[in-house]
Amino acid sequence: MWAYESVFYQIYPLGFCGAPFENDGKLEHRILKVEEWIPHIKKLGCNAIYFSPLFESDTHGYNTRDYQKLDCRLGTNEDFKQVVDQLHNEGIKVVLDGVFNHVGRGFFGFTDVLNRREASEYKDWFHINFGGNSCYNDGLYYEGWEGNYDLVKLNLRHEPVVQYLFESIDMWIREFDIDGLRLDVAYCLDHDFVRRLRQFTDSKKKDFFLVGEMLHGDYKVLVNDEMLHSATNYECYKGLHSSFNSMNMFEIIHSLSRQFGPEYWTLYKGKHLLSFVDNHDVSRIASVIQRWEHLPLIYALCFGMPGIPCVYYGSEWGVTGDKHNGDPSLRLSYEKTEWNQLTDFISKLSEAKKNSKALNYGDFRSVLLTNKQCIFERKTEGERVLVAINADGEDYYAHFNAECGKAVDLITGNEHDFGGGSKLPPYSARFWKCER
Repeated sequence: MWAYESVFYQIYPLGFCGAPFENDGKLEHRILKVEEWIPHIKKLGCNAIYFSPLFESDTHGYNTRDYQKLDCRLGTNEDFKQVVDQLHNEGIKVVLDGVFNHVGRGFFGFTDVLNRREASEYKDWFHINFGGNSCYNDGLYYEGWEGNYDLVKLNLRHEPVVQYLFESIDMWIREFDIDGLRLDVAYCLDHDFVRRLRQFTDSKKKDFFLVGEMLHGDYKVLVNDEMLHSATNYECYKGLHSSFNSMNMFEIIHSLSRQFGPEYWTLYKGKHLLSFVDNHDVSRIASVIQRWEHLPLIYALCFGMPGIPCVYYGSEWGVTGDKHNGDPSLRLSYEKTEWNQLTDFISKLSEAKKNSKALNYGDFRSVLLTNKQCIFERKTEGERVLVAINADGEDYYAHFNAECGKAVDLITGNEHDFGGGSKLPPYSARFWKCER
């Protein structure tokens, strides 16, 4: 599948475009800003975009009002069609955020229930008790997502709800030719709904990509041949930055070995999970990592490990943002792109990843491991790559059986001869493609 050979770029549209937090109802054609960034995204090496919510919503996008309309703060459906067409013309796939577990209080069906109560044709679209009350003093009780009552939980066992969502998805595929969906809080979704969704999208477009947000649990519950193609790899998200901050590479290699290693009990061998160092819900990696010198290295690990790497807009040049200051601080608008050593390094990682069968599909095996260094193998039929990281500020001489005499570094293009040992300079990363 195309997604397994891609590097994703994540944009949170409402923040990226500088839209007001509250939906003021004013039409502004802000989404066209994406077109200005296409050259930067291509130069970075990303060939797929994941857009966080952009359907009409109450505030932050996850409280949907209308699944078939671009948020007026971003523009019109015609504006977004123009953006998608331009992205596709440049060879960039488009994945939208599907928030199907819940809607906003401004969703047309819920407002009808508030107005017409038991007489509403939408009363079974939600989990409602007309004998109760809500924190909004609605005179009825309803289920909200994890206690958030601005997020009204949908009844995904009610057929009209499913049909409305499928009609909406069909519209975005038919009229905009989108290439996939990221399912918000996928771990909360009804499993039968997810199975039906996979069948539906498979019938509408070949290789339509489904990736789910999973914060915990066994990813195979949803990532399988009948449900999702991928899920967010939050286990390794934590392990990536913690390994550098504590100078303990054992942590991330343990997680990778547990997930993808050669043992028979390995959990996710052959799966393609979404890898990331930050996103719109967590602190920017530049605010988390304790040494600037480790920033390129954490991206090298993210691109070298099994999975589909995803870069969050702005983080490629090292912008900061602390979750403790609220979600809006993670979703800022930047007037122009920047290009520095980190951005240039990520662009090299992107090209290495996209053009390597081993990095896209190869097995994982730990080869050398210390607190400050790690070397692991990505191997598939016909190609073998050794990913080497030195997180220390001193030279490190790696002595191990490379099982090949010479290699070329996919990042720098330099040749390497293993006969004299392998010197890793301070704060360095190597992607050695071995010669047979």
